[in-house]
Amino acid sequence: MIPKKWDKEADVVIVGFGGAGAASAVTAFDLGGADVLILEKAPEGKEGGNTRIAAQGYLNTSSAEKAAAYLKALCGPRTVPDEMIRVWAEEMCLNNDWLAGLGGDPQEHQHQPEGIEFPDLPGSDCVHKFHDGPTYGYSLTWKRFESLVKERPIPIIYETPARELIQDRTTRDILGVRAENGGKSFFVKARKAVILTCGGFENNQEMIRKYLPGLPYCYASGTPYNEGDGISMALAVGADLWHMDNYAGPSMALKVPEIPTTFSMQALHFSKVMPGGMIVVGPDARRFADEKFKTRHGKVLLNGAWRPLPIQCPMYMVFDQTMMAAGPLYNKTPNRGWTAVIERYDWSDDNSAELEKGWIKRADTPGALAKIIGLDPEALTETVEHWNALAEAGKDTDFGRALMLAPLKEGPCYAVELSPSMINTQGGPRRNEKGQIVQPDGTPIPRLYSAGELGSIYSYLYQGTGNIGECLAFGRISGRNATAETPWS
Repeated sequence: MIPKKWDKEADVVIVGFGGAGAASAVTAFDLGGADVLILEKAPEGKEGGNTRIAAQGYLNTSSAEKAAAYLKALCGPRTVPDEMIRVWAEEMCLNNDWLAGLGGDPQEHQHQPEGIEFPDLPGSDCVHKFHDGPTYGYSLTWKRFESLVKERPIPIIYETPARELIQDRTTRDILGVRAENGGKSFFVKARKAVILTCGGFENNQEMIRKYLPGLPYCYASGTPYNEGDGISMALAVGADLWHMDNYAGPSMALKVPEIPTTFSMQALHFSKVMPGGMIVVGPDARRFADEKFKTRHGKVLLNGAWRPLPIQCPMYMVFDQTMMAAGPLYNKTPNRGWTAVIERYDWSDDNSAELEKGWIKRADTPGALAKIIGLDPEALTETVEHWNALAEAGKDTDFGRALMLAPLKEGPCYAVELSPSMINTQGGPRRNEKGQIVQPDGTPIPRLYSAGELGSIYSYLYQGTGNIGECLAFGRISGRNATAETPWS
């Protein structure tokens, strides 16, 4: 229903202040000085979405032709229309030019070509990871994006989540947004268009169970404010969805009620080696995977095909006193992830505070530990004994693990319950090459655009830094096309 009175109005209304929202806002404003307004769900100081707490890399490809070939290969059987691949490929080559033209300082990551996630795919050598300024991590590139918005007269209204798109029932045009501010409805008129840049659904457990097969629950390492709001709003006005079962995960991480996002355990990082014995077991008290496997954003090669890392729920990291005494189980360096960058939880150096909180369980024997965590004591004892025999022989014949092949020594022994964790989801409302959100028949919903993680172009496999690169690319595309709309009043 169209409100009788609008609380605010602008030419272009942007929902979500992350990388995609920043690129959309700056582009729309710079093209003739469009009147732009940003609605942000998070309180001031916690905005930025996943862009802010990622490792701060963005993709800039060196060849549109090779980029198109690489993306098509990444999509695999889940094809993306050729016109979308072409526009993405052309625009991804311009990310550095755009940032440098606004006063940024694009710098390529070191250690290339290790950053190419799938070097065996055609066109992969076009991949180049960049950041702004002398280093990456610690939100430095996000601060550049944020400054580009704040140095322009673009209002940002915080703690104002969008709840509903206002649509003309006759023309189907999107006329504005109903948001919530201070517990009350807050109506914002969009004279030209609305751009949804409000992220995915990685914090919506109902959507996770519905769209991500095999996951009874999953928790995010990124912003806790991505709850699928854009998906719900777009569906209500007739949008089609795509890529809903694709996500950057899973990994195995600690999730506790006190903190909204996950802790990455150092012992489970593919390149980290800690002293002592460690295994991960599922609800049957048996191992189910190589605990140190290097996934490609949650995907592993199984029987010749890439699949999400197989996990069991619940699952537990079981380890010995040697590892417990070796140092903190969690790396609290604030270089990526919401818990490290925003929450800044101060994990104790000897893990004693977390033991006292009950996040870590302790017992004298594996059998006694099993009783505490609800597993079969005999099964866990057998699993530990079997692992110890493999470790003593120096070869994991069950799952091929190559790192930390140490036995679990005698007690005390410890356990941490792990949960599936993800960086982000890729699915959402389907967009076209102009950034317009489309209906199931492919026709655009008038005056409605999107960019970024909400309905990402990545349908199957994912290249690291690709999401922020896409935020910038489709942020510009949507910003340009939204600004070109004729005002409806």
